[in-house]
Amino acid sequence: MTSLVASIRRRLRDSHQSPREVSRSDREWRGQLSAEQYRILRAGGTERPFSGVDIHPSAEAKTFSCAGCHAELFTSTDQFDSGTGWPSFTDALDGAVELSRSLSLGASEAVCRRCGGHLGHRFQDGPQPTGMRYCINSGALVSAETDSS
Repeated sequence: MTSLVASIRRRLRDSHQSPREVSRSDREWRGQLSAEQYRILRAGGTERPFSGVDIHPSAEAKTFSCAGCHAELFTSTDQFDSGTGWPSFTDALDGAVELSRSLSLGASEAVCRRCGGHLGHRFQDGPQPTGMRYCINSGALVSAETDSS
């Protein structure tokens, strides 16, 4: 029953969006992603708080990309420790993340612009300079150290 509900949600979400640069069949997504990544990115799931990686900012310069299509989404310069148990960022890279629907309490669903994968949510309670908090599932991200010189 859960997979049926997720499938319906995905179809409804995808029917309201323009075609994506990266488009795969459900079978292809399942073959590419781990079960947890699929649950988050394709079925709109949420991981348990404090269960993932990159929750706390590190000293290394990093780029965070979509685990589904590898589009660059966030950088470590915008990461902060929100205390929520998920990686949090004050901003996304220009044009990388779309806000697909508004939820209660001023939150919006954050999705990868390139493949439409569910990343997490954006709230309007973050620190300055943006006042935004992108609360992102670590399972939706892959990180790589970048050259900071």
